[in-house]
Amino acid sequence: MDNKLRFYNTLNRKEELFIPNEDGKVAMYTCGPTVYHYAHIGNLRSYIMEDILEKTLRYVGYDVKRVMNITDVGHLSSDADTGEDKMLKGAKREHKTVMEIAKFYTDAFFSDCTKLNIKTPDVVEPATNCISEFIHMVEVLLEKGYAYVAGGNVYFDTSRLGDYYVFSSQSEKELLVGVRDDVEEDANKRNRNDFVLWFTRSKFEDQALKWDSPWGVGYPGWHIECSCISMKHLGEYMDIHCGGVDNIFPHHTNEIAQSEAYLGHKWCNYWFHVHHLTDKTGKMSKSKGDFLTVSLLESKGYDPIVYRFFCLQSHYRKPLEFSYEVLDNTTVAYEKLVKRIGGLKKDGEVNREKFDAYRQKFQAALCDDLNSSMATTVLYDMLKEDMSDATKYALAEDFDKVLSLNLTTAYEAGKAENEVDAQLEVYILEKIEERRAAKKERDFAKADAIRAELLEKGIILEDTREGVKWKKA
Repeated sequence: MDNKLRFYNTLNRKEELFIPNEDGKVAMYTCGPTVYHYAHIGNLRSYIMEDILEKTLRYVGYDVKRVMNITDVGHLSSDADTGEDKMLKGAKREHKTVMEIAKFYTDAFFSDCTKLNIKTPDVVEPATNCISEFIHMVEVLLEKGYAYVAGGNVYFDTSRLGDYYVFSSQSEKELLVGVRDDVEEDANKRNRNDFVLWFTRSKFEDQALKWDSPWGVGYPGWHIECSCISMKHLGEYMDIHCGGVDNIFPHHTNEIAQSEAYLGHKWCNYWFHVHHLTDKTGKMSKSKGDFLTVSLLESKGYDPIVYRFFCLQSHYRKPLEFSYEVLDNTTVAYEKLVKRIGGLKKDGEVNREKFDAYRQKFQAALCDDLNSSMATTVLYDMLKEDMSDATKYALAEDFDKVLSLNLTTAYEAGKAENEVDAQLEVYILEKIEERRAAKKERDFAKADAIRAELLEKGIILEDTREGVKWKKA
């Protein structure tokens, strides 16, 4: 198996050769969404690049089991277990129950993933399914002396660790810049960086979801979710843990602290983090009010796959700045690319020597710290190469196992859609003319019936001074 994959391991702060715990198999975990609102395209950049990582692992021959959580309880606005409860905020905003909010936005998240060709993980586990596992871990941490009860809550005692700041040599002050400063200090903590494992007392008297526990009726802290869900499905040893760079501290730091205290050994060898998507105002976030979603891009006429293509043009460890101007340019480039591939003749003999040579170049780009930009360059170089159309088509189809850009299907699908649109337009114009004639004959019942018929097909007619105009509903 030619699988010399290297990528940047945040834990050791350097690029490393990937060697899994078990030969040929990879245990991979992805921090999932907090389902209180739509995912913005900055969140989805991380999931796109994690999808590329998983598909690269499969492409080079590994058997991958990927697990992802769904945060459908709590998750406070600050990752320091303080601030506003996001799920409750969403429920109040939309006048729904917390579980109705969770179901709606979980479905919306996976709908976005489908549009972006992001593979659904092998296991998706909502936090509400694992309350007993959370309670068990807290009990063990208390027994081992890594946790304490104060003010009705259970806290992890970070002073028991030799090296709490495992991801960085930076000072505590520097690391805390990622944590909000406008939150209330928790007087129950023995140490500033201690974090809540289980809440029975908080400022949220109307917390919607609560469960019985040895410490009273309450709910889990956020950080414990990923530790328990990953162990439930992947066991005591994990190969790769993924997330955005904003998860590094304190979320992933706290995951390591509690997991290794619970297990008594190292937990995860490789940590993969994707950098922020920005715009001219800075990092994208939901707190800005209006935020960019896949649905918003679609409403402006963009194919979600073009956004995926846009993300692949930049390295995952670099900030990526979004603008509509750049997305317009990416759309033009994508349409040219799929038209070029769509024009290839599929029939004919594949040159195995050239196929293997380009496949090796493509794989080498991916294995070089997941260099998706170089991988797409290999695709363009291949299309310029002097070889048969059949070979080029086979390579495009092969590369798309990882890139997932609909390289061999988009052009034909677009042509079919255009043909349907053209036929629809002819039909609409005929109906508009038929309606005009009916109105001239003062047969208004027939004119109204034609309008209603078109509306059933999703077409809205507008009578203007310049004549009748139509649009899709």
